[in-house]
Amino acid sequence: GEVPVADVVDLAAKMSEMGCYEISLGDTIGIGTPLQANKMVKAVSGKVPVSNLALHFHDTRGQALANIYACLELGVSVIDASVAGLGGCPYAQGASGNVATEDVVYMLHGMGIETGVDLEKLIETGHFISDIFGRLPQSSVSLA
Repeated sequence: GEVPVADVVDLAAKMSEMGCYEISLGDTIGIGTPLQANKMVKAVSGKVPVSNLALHFHDTRGQALANIYACLELGVSVIDASVAGLGGCPYAQGASGNVATEDVVYMLHGMGIETGVDLEKLIETGHFISDIFGRLPQSSVSLA
């Protein structure tokens, strides 16, 4: 469920003080919105350098890319993603998989951010692994 911003800021600050070099802010159940994500990163980056922050979004309600975009504007540069949107959390009933790497890479390339990732090969990989699992990739780019 929702965690108060102040609690996240306090915990992130303590982790940073203990020497954590990267703190991942996650929306494991995929209910966050761009405004919420932006506010969270702004608040946490008041105590932890934004260069030490990472993002982890699930795409349950289709907001993951918008959330990532809202945080990229603040300087976050580390994003968790999963080929074909695979993944999930056994403790988060009803939550979808992680944001699809294919969709993130397509968005970043469209923004002029070079990733070093060959999108066509990534799409092929997503189809390959999805075929093994007998499902379609959970990536809009892969299905276009």
